[in-house]
Amino acid sequence: MLFGYHWDTSNDLAFAVSILPILLQGLLITVEATALGFVIALVLGLVLAVLKAAPTRLVSWPARIVTEFLRDTPLLVQLFFLYYVLPEFGIVLPAFLTGALALGVQYSAYMSEVYRAGIEAVDGGQHEAVRALNMPVRRGFTHIVLPQAVPRVVPALGNYLVSMMKDVPVLSVVTVLEMLNVAKIIGDRTFNYLIPLSMVGGLYLILTLLASAGVRALDITLPKRGLPLK
Repeated sequence: MLFGYHWDTSNDLAFAVSILPILLQGLLITVEATALGFVIALVLGLVLAVLKAAPTRLVSWPARIVTEFLRDTPLLVQLFFLYYVLPEFGIVLPAFLTGALALGVQYSAYMSEVYRAGIEAVDGGQHEAVRALNMPVRRGFTHIVLPQAVPRVVPALGNYLVSMMKDVPVLSVVTVLEMLNVAKIIGDRTFNYLIPLSMVGGLYLILTLLASAGVRALDITLPKRGLPLK
């Protein structure tokens, strides 16, 4: 007996095996929400970084204000706003899409700062070479600066990927059946919380280890040296 819980190895194992398929369905939702939210954050974060770097204050300051607002307000508040307030304006989104969007929007603010640091870390001579070759600004950014900035920020972006994955349980408040929510429902119905919650913890550990290993492998393979100008 541990903390009042009586272990029955055979029954506990059978129970764990019986709920594993349901937890794996929740795991799939967790992975899908993380993937979609991460893609949104990658794209929107880059847009915010570019806007904040604009020489015109009329463009850069609104982007900075939006970034600070997103960074300084809780994810739960933003999630509730998207889920409950947008319908008042006729915009009704499914719970899953709303949750992934909330994750992406929140993390885009953090990723925009990562992008900014990566862009500023590119050697100044590369920017000067782009101007010397009279290359259009957009092409110089997409073909010269960005390919050098991205490899530098992969570890930081990978950290946010893992953090986002661990924030997915917040989506349960808008009825998204992610893994932890499924485990809670199982516990409510069987009065056994220890096994499903322990299994969720183990599955999250596996997910984060795999994600971290993938980020490390990507970081090793990507070149970090300056690209030759042609």
